[in-house]
Amino acid sequence: MRYDEFLARVRERGEYTDQEEAETVTTGVLQVLSQRITPGEAADVAAQLPEPLRAPLTGDGERQAERFGVEEFRRRVAERIGARPRTAEWDASAVLSTLADAVSGGELNQIISQLPSGYAVFFGKADLAD
Repeated sequence: MRYDEFLARVRERGEYTDQEEAETVTTGVLQVLSQRITPGEAADVAAQLPEPLRAPLTGDGERQAERFGVEEFRRRVAERIGARPRTAEWDASAVLSTLADAVSGGELNQIISQLPSGYAVFFGKADLAD
């Protein structure tokens, strides 16, 4: 998936006013996701995305994956993009469901398997991908 296509889908799903807002939200959500998954998994995901989307996932390769739940994920996204937690849930879903479309099913399963079950809905999935 091309970068402009990825942002267009995020913009449509999130109902954002312009591409710049979609880009800001996308970067923030991917940065928080990168804190939650292992650096190796973040690199694997980044390898399947357009170049501009790789840096938010791989920017801090020296870190360890943190363990936090869905509520903390929402809080961190909200803080990162300057939104309310409820709005951050919408934002995360717009980005992560687009991410689910952009990566292979196997890669999506690997991401979701590192997260508690409550995260799957952000990716537009009830559970692991088929």
